[in-house]
Amino acid sequence: MASEELAKKLQSRLAAAEEAEQRPETEQSPVPVPVQSQEPEQGCGDTPSELATKLNRRLDINDGNAPSRATRVFNPYTEFKEFSRKQIKDMEAMFKRFDTGRDGFIDLMELKILMEKLGAPQTHLGLKNMIREVDEDFDGKLSFREFLLIFRRAAAGELEEESGLMALARLSEINVSTEGVMGAKDFFEAKVQALSQSSKFEAEIREEKEERKKQEVEKKERQAAFKQLQSAFCS
Repeated sequence: MASEELAKKLQSRLAAAEEAEQRPETEQSPVPVPVQSQEPEQGCGDTPSELATKLNRRLDINDGNAPSRATRVFNPYTEFKEFSRKQIKDMEAMFKRFDTGRDGFIDLMELKILMEKLGAPQTHLGLKNMIREVDEDFDGKLSFREFLLIFRRAAAGELEEESGLMALARLSEINVSTEGVMGAKDFFEAKVQALSQSSKFEAEIREEKEERKKQEVEKKERQAAFKQLQSAFCS
């Protein structure tokens, strides 16, 4: 197993370092340590305690027990303030619909299917170029944040008219016209709203709450009608 081999290598290095510390200074001599091509050289000067810590950390990683590192929480509503809540929800629904792997990303094959569904199929190279344009972390796939960047750049008129990303934004049936964006092209032209951004945001939240209340009332009415019909059959 890879973890066992790694443990043996680090334990060997740990033993060699401890032996070197126990010798008198006059008797100390360099201890030859076998170096594998895939092993980093940065641990050669570590103390035994540091090596032990690294050994335990590496074994935990291999066994899947390492504590997860802190990650920055992404809030699309605060980072993409140029879009309304409804626009972002529409984009999220579209993203999830084509994230068939349910891993939170749209990979190259999923993007291929998305573009075919939109009626704008792309070549393999074209798909890779689409991802590369907004792939900020260079992982070769689209996160939801990178997906939103497509619509931000489209709304700002930063995409070429014939590019695959522009085709995606234009054919997605999501109106991403934004307020305060100068020079936006075609249907991305900026619109002037009477309400401020904050009041508009609050109004959308109220509408969502009212919609949920309406759905709850309709659900209760359907349940009551069903019980009434059921009791009529049983009587």
